[in-house]
Amino acid sequence: GLATRMLTPREAQKIVPELNIEGIVAASYNPDDGVVFPWPFVWGYAEAARKLGVEIATFTEVVGFETKGKRIEGVVTNRGTIKTHRVVNAAGAWSPQIARMLGVELPNKPHRHEICSTEPLKPWLTPLVADLSDGLYFSQSTRGEIVGGISNPNVPDGIDQGSSHEFLSLYARALVRTCPILGAVKILRQWAGCYDLTPDANPIVGPVDEVEEFHQVSGFMGHGFMMAPVIGKLMAAWLVERTPLPMFERWSLRRFKEGKLLQEAMIIG
Repeated sequence: GLATRMLTPREAQKIVPELNIEGIVAASYNPDDGVVFPWPFVWGYAEAARKLGVEIATFTEVVGFETKGKRIEGVVTNRGTIKTHRVVNAAGAWSPQIARMLGVELPNKPHRHEICSTEPLKPWLTPLVADLSDGLYFSQSTRGEIVGGISNPNVPDGIDQGSSHEFLSLYARALVRTCPILGAVKILRQWAGCYDLTPDANPIVGPVDEVEEFHQVSGFMGHGFMMAPVIGKLMAAWLVERTPLPMFERWSLRRFKEGKLLQEAMIIG
């Protein structure tokens, strides 16, 4: 039921006239899609949660757990212990560290992904543009900056949020190739965050066998921000109602032991 449609290169150029269509075979486009920037999105969710009575503890680090057998008794933080028997591990690239505190091994690996922002320009770019051949993506913010990134397989292992010249070089070449007019635009800044990658590039969602009521919501790569609202809603309903969800069974941690790996073909950025 989505409005996504396939386009010829010329049709794609009508939507983004500055697009260089040399080498493009086909494109897809959904006029109903939107580009959401994270800060107001997260602040809005946090404020709505507070109105419902949720307590949000910022700058609070989990340092361990209190347990009794397979049962969680409390979460130990640098600001005290939170008594609970149920924990949802949604710490992104830090999820394996949290799970390891309870003796659970997640196969997730952090992978640095960098982002670049240009000087602000007059509004001209409506959709997010992505190239599946190299992971390039970019869009224009409400303030006018061109914000985007590109895949870079040559990054250090582990959690690394530093910036690199290699990324800037890869991104700049791809951006100018795709939209030559952007060759004259000045760069403002770049920064990095960690994608949370699993061996089959699919998320890990649901309970684990080793610890009671220890639920996973991790491994979403760059898709997590887009999928978070519906996954959060489904997870909340499942925790309360225990309604069977085939999606969660497919994404169970157990699949790695059973050899039932899935495969995601598209990772942007």
